[in-house]
Amino acid sequence: MIDARTKAGMIVAAALLSSCGQGNEYKEPPPPKVTVAQPAQQPVTRYLEVNGNTAAVNSTDLVARVAGFVDKINQQDGTAVTKGTLLFTIEPEPYRIKLDQAKAAEAGAEASLKDAEATFQRKADLLGRQTASKADYDQALAARDSAQATLDQAKANTRLAQTNLDYTQVTAPFDGIVTARQVSIGQYVGGSATPTVLASIVQAEPIYTNFNISEQDVQRVRTEMRRRGIAPSDIRKVPAEIGLQTETGYPHRGTLDYAAPNVDPSTGTLAVRAIFENTDRVLLPGYFVRVRVPLGEPKTSLLVPDVALGSDQGGRYLLVVNKDNVVEQRKVELGPQVDTLRVIDSGISADDRVVVGGLLRAIPGQKVDPQTQTASAAPASSNAR
Repeated sequence: MIDARTKAGMIVAAALLSSCGQGNEYKEPPPPKVTVAQPAQQPVTRYLEVNGNTAAVNSTDLVARVAGFVDKINQQDGTAVTKGTLLFTIEPEPYRIKLDQAKAAEAGAEASLKDAEATFQRKADLLGRQTASKADYDQALAARDSAQATLDQAKANTRLAQTNLDYTQVTAPFDGIVTARQVSIGQYVGGSATPTVLASIVQAEPIYTNFNISEQDVQRVRTEMRRRGIAPSDIRKVPAEIGLQTETGYPHRGTLDYAAPNVDPSTGTLAVRAIFENTDRVLLPGYFVRVRVPLGEPKTSLLVPDVALGSDQGGRYLLVVNKDNVVEQRKVELGPQVDTLRVIDSGISADDRVVVGGLLRAIPGQKVDPQTQTASAAPASSNAR
């Protein structure tokens, strides 16, 4: 017989076995949650973006054009000067003396010409009255012409002496900044075949930016110019923007200034130049800058967060949740970046739900639980790049 204790144990065991059977029943896990959003829509300007270098509009060496000792240095290294400012003085006294000599010779030549002219007039009158010979007349004419030539030479010598005296004062040829001087007071300069460099002067306001664009970009720019009715001669109507490597965006605005008449066949590029006011002199010649030129008017575009993009051997893609909440992988063509958003030129529509969060949980072909998020557009002042 089974006692009461054994019977109770059998009942408990049966209950445990029944409970274990219920716990092994499989339940499908819920689909993973992902964040989705429809693409933002806003006008975006397309740009041609290249790199370039700034360059001075004018830059030249200040050289000694006459020989002599440096008498005065009137400029301070690195200062801004205006056109005509006296910078260096080369000992002027020897050239002032030569000018006085030339003026004296000119005065003597004028006196000689007056005497020769008077003699010629007398001989001409006598020849008219047939009281002088033709030989005397010809001699007087030759003497007058010789005196005239001597005077012309004397005047030329005076101008040359005046020019050399003027060259003793070295002035700024244009507004700019003078570099450190390369000579000292009392140093003899200008006495060799190679001109002595006294200093250099650089004009930084306005300033150029030189860059090259590809043949394809040349055609794009010219097409846009034709569309807007801008002739090649009106190139200064095409805006341009630049930014330094330490700056955000493209804060400096100017216009195109020059384009080479031909594409370089060895590189397939066209040399282009833009000009910028640079009134605050933030830009210095030789800077490496980012350049962009707008290609047309703003056009409404679709934008998604740049972090939502993936890439594989086939290129860039987005993950999209379809109407059945199943993840699809879409190949896309990218446009410029606007802040944290990226323009999508093709591959999605405005109604698509793009996965913008939980990307690791979104597997193409698998069902998900989409959590809708409102897409935010980039600020109106944002710079596309």
